Amino acid sequence: MIVIPVKEGENVERALKRFKRKVEKTGVIKELRGRQAFSKPSVIRRTEIKKAIYIQGLQRQED
Repeated sequence: MIVIPVKEGENVERALKRFKRKVEKTGVIKELRGRQAFSKPSVIRRTEIKKAIYIQGLQRQED
């Protein structure tokens, strides 16, 4: 469970922004979206390979 201590006099907007950042870092939303529909293992592998190829291409462009 994510706990965000709100200091006295702290703006609610700022605390909400910290909460959203922590949720994003933990990857909860990404996992929930992935579980909404079943994906075959072969499709998951294929997307991971495509992602790895894309990242390698980006790294080659930087060099």
